[in-house]
Amino acid sequence: MSEEKKDLGDKANEAFDEAKESTKEFAEGAKDTAEEFADGLKNIGGDNKKILAGILSIFFGSLGIHKFILGYTKEGVILLVATIIGYATACFLIGYFILMATGIIGLIEGIIYLTKSDEEFINTYQVGKKPWF
Repeated sequence: MSEEKKDLGDKANEAFDEAKESTKEFAEGAKDTAEEFADGLKNIGGDNKKILAGILSIFFGSLGIHKFILGYTKEGVILLVATIIGYATACFLIGYFILMATGIIGLIEGIIYLTKSDEEFINTYQVGKKPWF
């Protein structure tokens, strides 16, 4: 009986060692995959953000969504608050001017984003961090 227990103990130790080995291999594979994914995310930006920011700026520019996409949180909040104030004061006619101004800002920025080359866009808005126009 004790011989059987010893064999079971040896088999359990072998199974544990195999599980440990396969876990290490899996962890290394997962690490490699995560590094590849992270490298891919670093390369995202240029053209994809340019087109996305440009289109969002043209259609929803007064809400400042394009600013949030580019990482300009303060400027995005400024546009969003100005738009909300414009809607709130629309009954006093001044609100329409505020809404028109934020819409024009969005339209102009969208056109500027889409007409710049990829390299220019990255250097100006992602590396240089130029928040307006």
